[in-house]
Amino acid sequence: MTAGAVAERSRARELGRFLEIQTLGLNLPFALAFFLLASHGRPSLWTLLLIVVAFVAARNAGHSFNRWADRRLDAANPRTQGRALVTGRASAGFALGFCAANAAVLLLAAYLLNPLAFVLAPVALVLVLGYSYTKRVTSLTTAFLGLVEAITPGAVYIAVEGTLPPVVLFAVGGLLAWGTAFETIHSLGDLESDRALGLFSVPVRWGVKASVRLVPVLHVAALLLLALFGAALHLTVVYFGALAAMAVLVAFTDALLARNPTRARVPFERHFALSTIFLAGVLLALFVPVGPGLFL
Repeated sequence: MTAGAVAERSRARELGRFLEIQTLGLNLPFALAFFLLASHGRPSLWTLLLIVVAFVAARNAGHSFNRWADRRLDAANPRTQGRALVTGRASAGFALGFCAANAAVLLLAAYLLNPLAFVLAPVALVLVLGYSYTKRVTSLTTAFLGLVEAITPGAVYIAVEGTLPPVVLFAVGGLLAWGTAFETIHSLGDLESDRALGLFSVPVRWGVKASVRLVPVLHVAALLLLALFGAALHLTVVYFGALAAMAVLVAFTDALLARNPTRARVPFERHFALSTIFLAGVLLALFVPVGPGLFL
């Protein structure tokens, strides 16, 4: 392998580390599942491509902006002291430029989808970028990130249909609760550093025990709302079987969190498996003939 190829691989690896590309799959399965439902199991490859591009671009914009906004906080947090902007492996200018480039890609993808998607794309950007500052002013930063994740089903339906059917609000509410639980788990792992830096979060405000008790309540609410969403669409029984499987796994995850509240790595990572189970349930409900599956 030539020196140039090695350098290119090193730059690609560094970019992947900067974006934490390994966490991309935490929410992408949800986006793909709602895409399949919005397209009634008859997906357009062009629309799928644009949605994936928009999803990744929005994530990249938010992620790089967060790295820029938090670079001084990251330097004071032992968990994040190795990040590229802290060590100097990447510059603040690069982070902002990468954010701007991805924001432009998101707007272009939304423009190519339909007028409503294009009009609402800046709203999505404000939410994705604004999250970085909420932890400085409110303990509801966890709910704000949940709101960012709750964009997914609504955005996908708008991208596919050019409108937002009221039934999708069940899914929006489900992802709001799901994302809030997810961020509460994550913030438990940063409890001590958040306190030291004067940042806000639910664990800082309410304490560890109350935060741990909140997580399963949010998970139950999320699964119930997703069940109502599936019932409104008359999805087949396998969809609800997937929700049941998610409930079993999340029960073990929440029990693990209760035993070690500030060691949230495993509960955090299991959200990838949970979103993948949801996607599998949607795929089976759409393409495996178990019973009638109707759509609005």
